Amino acid sequence: MTAPPSGRSTPLQDLETDVALRAILEGTATETGQQFFAALVQNLAKALGTHGAWVTEYFPELRRLRALAFWMDGQWVTDYEVDIAGTPCERVIDTAKLVHFPDRILEIYPREEELKAAGAVSYMGVPLQDTDGQVLGHMAVIDRRPIPEEPRVHAIFQIFAARAAAELQRMRAEAEVHEREEKVGRLLSSAMDAIIELDDHLHITHVNPASEKTFRCRANEMIGQDFRRFVRSNDADRLLALTDELDKRPEGHRSMWIPGGLTARCPGGQSFPAEATLSRFELHRRKFTTLILRNIYDRVRAEETIQSLTAETELLREELQALHQDGALLGESPAFQRVLQDIAQVARTDATVLITGETGTGKELVARAVHAASARRGRPLVTVNCAAIPATLIESELFGHEAGAFTGATKKREGRFALADKGTIFLDEIGDLAIDLQAKLLRVLQEGEFDPIGSASTRKVDVRVLAATNRDLPKLVSEGKFREDLFYRLNVFPLHLPPLRERGGDVVRLASVFAQRFADKMRRSITPLNAENIGRLKSYGWPGNVRELQNVVERAVITAINGRLNLERALPEPTIQPSSVDRAGHPETGTIRTMKELEELERTNILSALEATKWKVSGEHGAAKLLGVNASTLSSRMKALNIQKPATR
Repeated sequence: MTAPPSGRSTPLQDLETDVALRAILEGTATETGQQFFAALVQNLAKALGTHGAWVTEYFPELRRLRALAFWMDGQWVTDYEVDIAGTPCERVIDTAKLVHFPDRILEIYPREEELKAAGAVSYMGVPLQDTDGQVLGHMAVIDRRPIPEEPRVHAIFQIFAARAAAELQRMRAEAEVHEREEKVGRLLSSAMDAIIELDDHLHITHVNPASEKTFRCRANEMIGQDFRRFVRSNDADRLLALTDELDKRPEGHRSMWIPGGLTARCPGGQSFPAEATLSRFELHRRKFTTLILRNIYDRVRAEETIQSLTAETELLREELQALHQDGALLGESPAFQRVLQDIAQVARTDATVLITGETGTGKELVARAVHAASARRGRPLVTVNCAAIPATLIESELFGHEAGAFTGATKKREGRFALADKGTIFLDEIGDLAIDLQAKLLRVLQEGEFDPIGSASTRKVDVRVLAATNRDLPKLVSEGKFREDLFYRLNVFPLHLPPLRERGGDVVRLASVFAQRFADKMRRSITPLNAENIGRLKSYGWPGNVRELQNVVERAVITAINGRLNLERALPEPTIQPSSVDRAGHPETGTIRTMKELEELERTNILSALEATKWKVSGEHGAAKLLGVNASTLSSRMKALNIQKPATR
């Protein structure tokens, strides 16, 4: 940088600092934004007496300057934009300092065509920086005369560069705020959820377009209204309690999901379930609440439909599996033929059937046979084991519940009676049903209606009821453990299944069918039952009945040797040889025993197994494993025969 040639007078040599400052200040004091920059360069050029002045905005990724205002030779230069490479402006931007070329600038930048075209002799530029020192742009003047290095001029230049930088920073911040507001506005307008702003009294201050659609109400009809009109009364109380809870939380944690959602109401009276979030914020010392709602009516209905279809699919799958057990209802004994005749007679009606018999006699299979032969066979057979479901859940299982009816009930659920509508329901182990639920079951049997838990409406159903038990219901009635009126309502058509020990040769026929089925499944060859096999099968008491026989035969097939059933392994306990009465018995059954003798025989067998296993019922070395029956079957027979461990007897 060089000083101007001596003897050459310029307007800046006679510049009065106060006058120049006042002129520039007065010219820009009332202006902001684009008008500020226009006034600045115009008054700056006038005060300094230069031919041109401009303010530009810098784009670092492009290394380009774009003019915010450019005054040259008494007129505006519009749409001015330049690449800074090889220009005096480049040094201003890169050094972030005031740059002054007092004279002969074309000798320094001989290839700068724009300077040549302007006839420039001198240049002075200063960067515009934000508070962090980042270069936002620059301010410059050029003249066709030398611009002497006057400290007064540099001071004026720096003062107005600072003002220009502040205004440029303000404009950028304002643009960012405006852009952010536009984005927020677009976000709110495009949101599918209803977004509602409430004041501290829960009056609506703002809604987005989705709110109008959700509540079927125009925005101007909602703003100013108490939002509690748009929800159930108990939900309105919850909102107040939740906002109080949020106010107690620290900043940054004042938002939450509303547990269980809300039930919203449209002004027209329609209501719908909604998921909702709640958040609190403060603005100008006033508290506001933002509520975001999503109508989940369609989703809830879809979930209920899916749940119902899934349940029906599972029920149909169970029915198909049961139908494949084609050997389960085989039998030629007179006792079992009477059962088949009863099934054929009652199946064609809608009469309630009470199926009784010992465990393992096939009560559920008989129920399926009744349903399959009935006019309701096109609808599901819904099975409920009353003993397998906890007492706290059985009511919900039978009759269903509404969302929020109890802790953990997050959504509505259809009960088994609803699923069985127009079909059949099979209540297994009915004797274990809690006494308080028996009255509700009686109502369904008599009136065909029930109330789901938490529902204010009554549900009507058309269901045929089949029930089963291995317990003595008349005895339970006399003990006050079973309602007498319910017993008589269930006992319209009693159907008793004889135990396997009373079915004579059926045990051999069933064993043959089971053996062939398991052999086919395991891809093995099995020889027919021989005399020794038949003797073993007939000499056993079969406390677990057909189910136990099935398990024993499966074990015998698994452990078969050279295609011969290994009943010695499957029935490890000593078999009972026929007595003299047995050997002279009926040719059909081969044995004649009284019920008392059979029970005593079974009791002795179970006690022997329990003593051999030190009274361990289940497990690998338990009595159930030794006897070849399920642990639950053995426990049931122990209860029926009053067998108790000596220490607790």
